[in-house]
Amino acid sequence: MSSADQPRLAPPSAFAPDAIGNADVSLVPQPSPGRGSVEFDIPGVAVGTAEYGEGPTGCTVLHVPAGARTAVDARGGAVGLSGGYEFNHAICLSGGSVYGMSAAAGVSAELLERHRNRVRWTELQLVSAGVIYDFSARDNAIFPDETLGRAAVRHAAEGRFPVGRCGAGSSASVGKMDFARAEFAGQGAAYRAVGDVKVLVGTVVNAIGAVVDRSGAVVRGNYHATDGARRHPAVDYESAIAGAGSSSVDGATDRNQGADAEGGAGGTRATRPGGNTTLTVLVTNVKLSDYSLNQLARQVHSSMHRAIQPFHTENDGDVLFALTTDEVELGGTKPTGLGALASEVAWDAVLSSVA
Repeated sequence: MSSADQPRLAPPSAFAPDAIGNADVSLVPQPSPGRGSVEFDIPGVAVGTAEYGEGPTGCTVLHVPAGARTAVDARGGAVGLSGGYEFNHAICLSGGSVYGMSAAAGVSAELLERHRNRVRWTELQLVSAGVIYDFSARDNAIFPDETLGRAAVRHAAEGRFPVGRCGAGSSASVGKMDFARAEFAGQGAAYRAVGDVKVLVGTVVNAIGAVVDRSGAVVRGNYHATDGARRHPAVDYESAIAGAGSSSVDGATDRNQGADAEGGAGGTRATRPGGNTTLTVLVTNVKLSDYSLNQLARQVHSSMHRAIQPFHTENDGDVLFALTTDEVELGGTKPTGLGALASEVAWDAVLSSVA
């Protein structure tokens, strides 16, 4: 079994009511380089990550000092989103669920200082943000705060996108039909240049769904320890609907129903799939109308269901931010063709998140 095939099971949280939080420890932002980085060549675009190892949890910031027109596509039943502006100077992706929105405030504060506190209407530094729920795989309440958001901006550098268990993906997990079968995922990225056209996709995959490669095989998530197999979620769901599957598929057994459900005598550990979300940032240098940019966001976000199964569920809060630096004209095809190319880059980014 290769290292890529080795299970990376995500231990379920006990959700103790007195779990350690930010005020209980002296938190110091740490660099969050992951296992490496994906190189890209889009001038004026920088990416930074920072984390609290005590979580672990973190945030990822994409900084475009000149600003960029933006389209936002949000789907699923549990979206955590702030800003959602049509023009942004930074996108902040963060762990910590709703509390992780604090990191975006830190990004805003850092950019204000860098902009010499200029607050004319036309000079406001706009930051949009999305959060993932990453408490499921850790026994603490530590979240990315304003200090961590500032640190991520300060770590930002052009030309590289950190990948692995880093930044907002530090405690991301996938394949949570039953949390006992969940595996750690992370943050992924991919870049493609065709002539003058450039496409960068970064994604934090924390989905209830499992990650699927182009052959249709599940490569991370929904890992069955009994036989060492990763099954396509549809197989388990079909068995459950037919009455032959585990009662814990899709959280039918609630981990919070009592001592037995917490692993006491005769009990099982975790089953609830709640707390998911995949956050994605797409950056291109192609000049697009507002309409085409919005359609690009929708097309690529829709395409990601090929890599994540199931996707956009009632337990997910998936958000895709599509930005353009408006540098080159698109030749040889319509924006739909650019979307087809970007969709393949997005699939590569998802696979990168679980490699």
